[in-house]
Amino acid sequence: MPSVTTVPGRWPLIGHSVTLLRSPVEFLSSLPASGDVVRIFLGPLPVYLVTTPELALRLLTSDKFDKGIVFDKMRPLFGNGLATSNGAFNQRQRRMVLPAFSRARVSTYAENVITTLATGLRDSWHDGQRLEFDLLMQDFVLTVAGRTLFSAELGQEVLAEIKRSIPIMLRHVLVRAFSPGFVERLPLKANREFDEAAARLREAIPAVVVGAREEGTDHGDLLSALLAARDEDTGEAMTDEQIHDEVVTILTTGAETTAVALAWFFHEVGTRPEVRRRFHAEVDAVLGDRPATFVDVPKLEYTGRIINEVLRRTPPIILMRRAREDVEIGGVLVRKGSEIAVSQHTLHRDPRWFPDPGGFDPDRWEPSRAAALPKGAFIPFGAGSRFCPGHFLAHTEIAIAAATIATRWDLVPVAGQRVYAQVKATMQPNQLPLVATRRKPPA
Repeated sequence: MPSVTTVPGRWPLIGHSVTLLRSPVEFLSSLPASGDVVRIFLGPLPVYLVTTPELALRLLTSDKFDKGIVFDKMRPLFGNGLATSNGAFNQRQRRMVLPAFSRARVSTYAENVITTLATGLRDSWHDGQRLEFDLLMQDFVLTVAGRTLFSAELGQEVLAEIKRSIPIMLRHVLVRAFSPGFVERLPLKANREFDEAAARLREAIPAVVVGAREEGTDHGDLLSALLAARDEDTGEAMTDEQIHDEVVTILTTGAETTAVALAWFFHEVGTRPEVRRRFHAEVDAVLGDRPATFVDVPKLEYTGRIINEVLRRTPPIILMRRAREDVEIGGVLVRKGSEIAVSQHTLHRDPRWFPDPGGFDPDRWEPSRAAALPKGAFIPFGAGSRFCPGHFLAHTEIAIAAATIATRWDLVPVAGQRVYAQVKATMQPNQLPLVATRRKPPA
């Protein structure tokens, strides 16, 4: 079998980690030039990385790989939730969690929580107000996540802890995940803040789970759905610990992706007059001046294209796997225990699949153009048996919030403010100040 190419630019001891963290888009976009399967080093750790849609799908749909080292490092936070568990247990949990994200449940979350909170946010601003929009979206999405998970009667205290602790953990999670193991044991401020926030969150949630189980009422929230879930083979329910792990996983992984996408959505729209004109025209035609609801989402077709283009440009950095046995992929023999990965950035910015990959073109998601993409070229929520179960909820939340805000406000960037992506758990903006200008009611 052919040997694998090590990507140029490796440093002693630190490998490619600094380059990846400093210039992630440029580094990850450069990898296909070195081959279909390449080798990078995260610190001293060698990692194979596949760079084509076909191999990405093979990796993500194969039962020959488990979650990789990044997920190992997140186990103290996620426990044995879907993000970190493997094998038969993961598939069992997935079957039990999926009903919580069914179309009917998402419709309920939209009706009871998302539209209400988006309307309240829209109505809270005044004409000409400067908004620190990235922070607003983080707070909004965490509020939606908390109230979707826990009914208002049960979850006020834990919602406050969610808003306090989740942003701290997300600020440090990627550096922690990509650093050598000894770094997380050093008495650094970042380690202390991460560990303390994780501990607080893990203490806050169990009481709500126990209280909801004892009450036995379906509040139409995610927690009720998780408590009602039963294993199709044994009829067993999830334990309180299993539910806790899934709740923390949903909070930490889902809220980040959605908040960052909403923030970038309005940045991209605000800097592109033609995109903004078409977005506002669609909102006016579908909604007039009323808030968006669940049934409006399929009608907001151009809005959906913008969402896809945002997700293409700002996905999570990397998905890690570990070979359970010796396996050949792309002509390269990957030995048992080796780390192997796929980067959504590498795929999403490959000009073979996405012409002008650095541009922002919602019309590349016009149905006939999107249908021509090879399977595996666009995987913002993963693929295969590990496909994110909350993808439909995330898309619904982004569409409802974006359209509801746009019924009243035109959001434009503050002049002279430099906005760029920072590597955290996803591609967060360094800042995102926007000015809210009241739109004229549609004719």
